[in-house]
Amino acid sequence: MTIFRPGGAFAAATLAIAALAACQPTGGFGRDPASPYAPGNAPGAAVDGLTVGHRLMAAAEYELALENYYRAASEQGATVDVIAAIGSAELQLGRLGQAERHLRQAIGIDGSFVPAWNNLGVVLMETGKFAEAARVFQTAYALDSGQTDSIRENLRRALAKMENPSYDLPGEAYSLVNRGNGQYLLMTRP
Repeated sequence: MTIFRPGGAFAAATLAIAALAACQPTGGFGRDPASPYAPGNAPGAAVDGLTVGHRLMAAAEYELALENYYRAASEQGATVDVIAAIGSAELQLGRLGQAERHLRQAIGIDGSFVPAWNNLGVVLMETGKFAEAARVFQTAYALDSGQTDSIRENLRRALAKMENPSYDLPGEAYSLVNRGNGQYLLMTRP
C-alpha cells in the first residue's frame, strides 16, 4: 500500500498542474475593440452604462436600458444625457409620470436639449395635455431649427389634437434618444 505524503511527488505534480492552468489565457485580454461581441473581463474593458443603455433601447430592451442608465448616473452623475435617457426609457415602459418628471428635470439642467423637449411632448400627448404638448414640440422644433422631420410631425399631431381632441391620429408619436456626438435614435411610441 502506497501512502502519499505532503511534499511527495504527487503533491509536486498537483502544484505544477495548478500553476500551469493559472497561466493559460482566458481570451478576455487582447480582444479586438471593433468586435461586436461583449467585452471580456479584462481590466478597464467596461463599457459606459449610457452607451449600453442606448444599445438596449435600440434592441427594445427598455427595462435593461433603464438599469444601465441608472448605472451611468451612478458613474457619471446626473447629467442631462443620463436624466433624459432615464426619462426616455420610462416613456417606452409606459411609466408616464416618472418619464415626465425626469424629462422636466433634464430640461431644467439644459434647456436646449432637443430630445428631452421632444420626449416630454410625447409624454404630454399620451396624457392628453395637447396644448402643452404643442408648446413643447414648438420649442423642440425651434431648438432643432426644423431639421428633424419627426419633431415636425409630432408638432403637427399635437396641433391637430388640440383643435379637435376626438380626432384619431394615424400612426405613432416619435421619441428621440441621444446617442452622443449629435446622433439621435428615433423610437416610435404607439
